[in-house]
Amino acid sequence: MSLKTIISSFSKEDYTKFLYFLHKKNRRTDVKNIELFKLLYADELSSEEICKKLYQNKKKDAYHALRKRLYESLIDFLATLNLEEENSDKIQVIKYILVARSFLQQQQFTIGFKLLDKATVIAKEYQLYPYLNEIFHLKIQFSYANEKEKLEKLIIEFKENQKLYTLEEELNIVYAKIREMLHLISNKGEVIDFQKILFTILNEQKISIDETLSFRSLYQLLTIASISAFVTKDYLQIESFMLDMYDLLKEHPNKEKERFYHIHVLYMIANTLFRTKQFKKSLHFLEIMGVEIDKNKRKYRQIFQLKYELLYTLNLNYTNKQEEAIERLEVLLRKKHTDIVSVLDLHLSLVVFYFQKNEIQKAYKLLSKLYHTDKWYTEKVGKEWVIKKSLIEILLLVELDYLEVFESRLLRFKRQFSSYLKEIGQERVLIFLSLVTFYYTNPKQITSEEFLLKVKGSFEWVEAKEEDIFVMSFYAWLRSKMTQKPIYKVTLDLISKAAKL
Repeated sequence: MSLKTIISSFSKEDYTKFLYFLHKKNRRTDVKNIELFKLLYADELSSEEICKKLYQNKKKDAYHALRKRLYESLIDFLATLNLEEENSDKIQVIKYILVARSFLQQQQFTIGFKLLDKATVIAKEYQLYPYLNEIFHLKIQFSYANEKEKLEKLIIEFKENQKLYTLEEELNIVYAKIREMLHLISNKGEVIDFQKILFTILNEQKISIDETLSFRSLYQLLTIASISAFVTKDYLQIESFMLDMYDLLKEHPNKEKERFYHIHVLYMIANTLFRTKQFKKSLHFLEIMGVEIDKNKRKYRQIFQLKYELLYTLNLNYTNKQEEAIERLEVLLRKKHTDIVSVLDLHLSLVVFYFQKNEIQKAYKLLSKLYHTDKWYTEKVGKEWVIKKSLIEILLLVELDYLEVFESRLLRFKRQFSSYLKEIGQERVLIFLSLVTFYYTNPKQITSEEFLLKVKGSFEWVEAKEEDIFVMSFYAWLRSKMTQKPIYKVTLDLISKAAKL
């Protein structure tokens, strides 16, 4: 990670703390590391310009040495900061184990076992299986000097803990394999039978998902379910599972200690509820998510804020609060952010909102700012995002009546994605494009009974409640042409009817 990337993630509070850290660390008052840090934080000059400002004679070697020292200071500062914010109970357990081991080795058994007992209580409460492993190891090793606990009982407890520890590690392996698989599906466009492979992996790792799991393991299980929905587009299937799992999580003793995972879980549930068109519930979980983000001195704001904003504005847009959604996104996108994936999602969402509002020129101008190649975007945000971007561009070209560009983009889309869409069972995208083309070349026939029958017979329709909200949004454009009504109104009507089912 570059110096600029690390520094750009600093809040104003972090900025002030690090300056104080440098002042304490520096032995001289004329050192340049503070000046370098301030210049990088301001992010107004290039690296070459900063070098010239700090060293008039452009001493590149001295400048690079200075950057290296600042980088090392940043690592020291962040390590200290994270240690201060680390789970205090976990730190306490580590302290008890270290001191207890020292006492036991010195044959100070009474105090040694007393400290291990204290560590055991905390470690069990917070499901710290690795630390319990070490505690039982020491208790068994020195059991000959402890008359209060039977060796056989210790061995049984040790083996039970090992099972839980192993389960947690095995689930972590499953999680890693599933994430790798998602990368193949999303970023490389490979076609995979997701559910079949998921159950194969679970069986290989001998994991039963009905066992008692730690907070982190429950989070990983929810993530696996969320990935499954992303791949299959069937969010309705996992909705009740995720809500049931959250009932367990919100009572979990580690909820406060594992705030990072808790926030992520809240986001996944809010996203699932948005995708199933339950906007009120989605906003409820986003509200809880916002509260959690603001805790711990907003430690996780940088990581989750843009994800929160994306989902919040999507909910606003689809609950007839489009002006507010657009205003929030416009303000957000004027600022610099390090989360490229979220920024691209926000950018594309704003294009869609303008498009639905019938501000076509505005939407096309904003879309044109996405100037990188499809390959670049695929690597950054995945193939599905690129497909969505391309479809929006094609519809905008129809609205703008740019025939030659439309034909070029349509041909490129079919060449790039036809095989992939057929392999993943999404031929309806290609059918939709054929209907778009028909409309563009035969605009007067769009309101005819013949065209209505053509549309009805073109798709294998799924229940409106089950249909993906983004798929409905694309269909709403076509429907708006058929009914001669504004696209945003048609979109809201379709989704409102589906949500009531």
